[in-house]
Amino acid sequence: MRIAIAGAGSVGRSIATELAGNGHDVLLIDRDTRAIGVDDLPQVEWLLADACELATLEDARLGDFDVVIAASSDDKVNLVVSLLAKTEFGVDQVIARINDPDNEWLFNDSWGVDLAVSPPRLIADLVEGGVPEEEDYAEEGTLPPLPGAEIAESVLRATSPFAGGRESELTAALPEGVALVAVVGPGGVRPPAPERTLSVGNTVVFLAEPDALGALEELLDPADGTAPED
Repeated sequence: MRIAIAGAGSVGRSIATELAGNGHDVLLIDRDTRAIGVDDLPQVEWLLADACELATLEDARLGDFDVVIAASSDDKVNLVVSLLAKTEFGVDQVIARINDPDNEWLFNDSWGVDLAVSPPRLIADLVEGGVPEEEDYAEEGTLPPLPGAEIAESVLRATSPFAGGRESELTAALPEGVALVAVVGPGGVRPPAPERTLSVGNTVVFLAEPDALGALEELLDPADGTAPED
């Protein structure tokens, strides 16, 4: 299949890695030159442009693609890309990433979205499914809130000290106030498994206290110290 992905952050690149590895023709579109990593993903085509502009999508011949994935960290961008892909180019399947769960109601066929995926919702479901309910919440079947926790994610690159190692090695090295809650790979989103091997291209997702984010960033990629991308 021919698949176009709008947004070359960690999520978009991770999806591109998996799809290209499975033999699909993949195009990544992003207007931020810092997101373009031709050397990281040589098997993927790149287009440096604004995916919200109709002219960009025309240049990309979006109508020739089987699937469009709107995977940016901005819900407004993902909605615009989805609408253009469906209404202007008649793409058969449009998949959109939801960043803010409060916006879920917008991601439907009226905006051209065939399938909407919410990483925060998926992670919350994993956490709620793996933690026993407290007595005070037994009647409602919900968990107490997690005050001060933020979601952080990062794609494992070849330079990562944890690529090729067991997940237990990563969890043992995590700074205080950080927990590994999910790994996104070829099998989709899955909870941590200590004996499973982490691979280049996997997206690792954490719940972290704000004060621990800096130490987490340095741990994941000490070579360049860049922050995990959205």
